[in-house]
Amino acid sequence: MALSEREQRLLDELERGLYADDFKPKRTREVRNPAAKVVGGILLAAIGISVLVFAVMIQLVIFGVIGFLVMLGGILVASASQAAPKPGKTGQRTAQAGRAKSSWTSDFFENRWDKRD
Repeated sequence: MALSEREQRLLDELERGLYADDFKPKRTREVRNPAAKVVGGILLAAIGISVLVFAVMIQLVIFGVIGFLVMLGGILVASASQAAPKPGKTGQRTAQAGRAKSSWTSDFFENRWDKRD
């Protein structure tokens, strides 16, 4: 079955859009070094523990609370850098993401096909 001129034009536009998305450079947010966040978080947690121990030695509650919050912040910074899956890695996560994306795109195109003129 031959495609109409309008359908052929839409198909060409979609193809160009897909090629343009594939070759876009990474944003600076995606290129950041996660090891630096881990090291910074560990250092922040160590400083927090030091303040907490100091607060116990001098028996001041406010320093203990501050030390605990600094330590908690350091742990959150260190663990947050590992939470997001890395793009481009092979394995189960990438395969699942590919299936989810393919499912979404197929639903999108099926809906567009059903609503055609």
